[in-house]
Amino acid sequence: MVGISPEESAVWRMMQRAQVRITRRLEAELLAAHDLALASYDVLQQLSEAHGRLRMNDLADRVLLSRSGLTRLVDRLQRDGLVQREACADDARGLYAVLTGAGEARLVEATPTYLRGIRAQFLDVLEPEELEQCTAMLTKLLVAPR
Repeated sequence: MVGISPEESAVWRMMQRAQVRITRRLEAELLAAHDLALASYDVLQQLSEAHGRLRMNDLADRVLLSRSGLTRLVDRLQRDGLVQREACADDARGLYAVLTGAGEARLVEATPTYLRGIRAQFLDVLEPEELEQCTAMLTKLLVAPR
């Protein structure tokens, strides 16, 4: 049986709590100022970075949602006029999520709030050398074999 020490368990729980605390604050700020959930912001941002369109499968790989969760979120974004779906010309079963003009405008409007939140909740809390250490640790975690 694999076990972990109380200290290791405490570090794991602290990391989880820090991530939840930061994302909850970011989400609260985005909802209050722009009526935009953090997951919705993430979808709009990913689409914008991909020049306004991504296949749904590719979008699902880029956001932290299940495929079914992404489908429901894109449904809501489509109802709000922020995203539309388009059929893939080369794959009758495939769909693109496409950023609309309204979606781009909402993203542009919400980005300063998002960036201020990241700065206040994360970047300004850490010293430059701590950010470097954080980058090194997170990189190590992201490239570790599964």
